[in-house]
Amino acid sequence: METRATILIVDDTPQNARLLDAVLSPQGYRVLVAGSGQEGLDKISGEKPDLVLLDIVMPDMSGLEVCLRIRREPGTRLLPVVMMTSSGDQDKASAIEAGADDFIARPFDQPELLARVRSLIRIKAYHDTILAQAAELADWNKTLEARVRAQVDELERLSRLRRFLSPQVADLIESSKSEALLDGHRREITVVFCDLRGFTAFSETAEPEDVMGVLAEFHGELGQLVFRFEGTLEWFAGDGIMTIFNDPLPCAEPTMRAVQMALAMQARFRELAVGWRKRGYDLDLGIGIAAGYATLGKIGFEARWEYSAVGSVVNLASRLCDEAQGGQILLGPRAYAAVEGSVSAQPIGPLTLKGFHRPVLAFSLLAEQTEAVSAASRVTQT
Repeated sequence: METRATILIVDDTPQNARLLDAVLSPQGYRVLVAGSGQEGLDKISGEKPDLVLLDIVMPDMSGLEVCLRIRREPGTRLLPVVMMTSSGDQDKASAIEAGADDFIARPFDQPELLARVRSLIRIKAYHDTILAQAAELADWNKTLEARVRAQVDELERLSRLRRFLSPQVADLIESSKSEALLDGHRREITVVFCDLRGFTAFSETAEPEDVMGVLAEFHGELGQLVFRFEGTLEWFAGDGIMTIFNDPLPCAEPTMRAVQMALAMQARFRELAVGWRKRGYDLDLGIGIAAGYATLGKIGFEARWEYSAVGSVVNLASRLCDEAQGGQILLGPRAYAAVEGSVSAQPIGPLTLKGFHRPVLAFSLLAEQTEAVSAASRVTQT
C-alpha cells in the first residue's frame, strides 16, 4: 500500500468525487478534489500530485483537453493519468490518444481501481527516483568538472613553474600552494652562462635538421645537469643556457654548486663533441660564472610568465662566457673568492669587458681541489 502518494480527482460531479475519496483515503492516499478541468490544472501545478483520476465529460473543459495539456508540459509529461467515464470503447480510444495511461469504466470495480492506482503510482515512484538520481548525477558531474578544471589549472601552473625551476623547487612551491616565492625581491645569487663555440659557422653550413638535432642533444643533456644540481633554469634558448643558484629558494654554497655543475657540463659536452666531430661538426662550450646581488622575480603577462634576474652580476656572467674559450670556465672575482679553497684555478686578465668601466680580474677554473690533488698524486706516483 502506498501511504504518502497524492491523488487528484478531477470530476464535476461531487458524488463521483466523494465515492472515489471514500475508496482511496482509507488506503492511506492523500486525496485532492477539483470540480473542473481548469481547477484540476491549477492544482496539478500547485500540489504536484502523483496520479490524476480524470473524468472525460465535463462542461468547461473536457478531460481529453486536460490530458492533452498535461502531456504538453515538460514537468507533467509523465504524470500518470487515469480516465473515467460511463461511455464505451469510443471514449476509451479517445482517452488513449489524448495520452491517458489507463481507462476505468463506471461503475468501477473497487479492487481493480486500487490495483491500477497502485501500479501506476509505483511506476511514478520509479520515475521520480530516476529523476532524482539523474539530478544527483548531474550535480556530481558538475562537481567532477570543477575538480578536473582545478586539477588542470594546477597542472598548468606546475608546468609553467617547471619550465624555469628545478623539479625540487617546483614541487616545493606546488606543495605550498603559493607562488609568492616568485614575487620581485633582491638576493645574492650565482649566475652561470653557457654558450656554444663555433655554432654560427656550423648553423650556416649544416642542414636545418642537423642544427635542430644538435641543439636538442645540447639542451637535453645540459638541461638535465641544471636540474641535477638544483639550479633555476632562467634562460634556455638557441645555443645558450643561463642558470641561477640560491633563488627562488636559498641553497647551501650556491657558487660551489655552480662550479660543480659547470665542470659536469664540460665533461658531458666533451662526450657529446666526440660524436659530433665524427659527423664533421666542430663545436665547443664556453662557460662564465659570476656571483653578486640581483633583483629577481617573474616578468611577462598572464599568458606567458618568465622568471628573470636583473643586475650587473648577470651581465658579468654573460661577458665572462663570451670571453671563455672552448672548454674553458671563467669565474668572476666574487665567485672565485667564494670557492677559492675548494677549486684549482688560474688567474686571467684583467679583462676589458663590454659594459664594465674597469677591467675585471677573472679566473680560469681547472678542477675541484679534490680532483686537482688526486691528479697531482697520480703524477707523483708515476
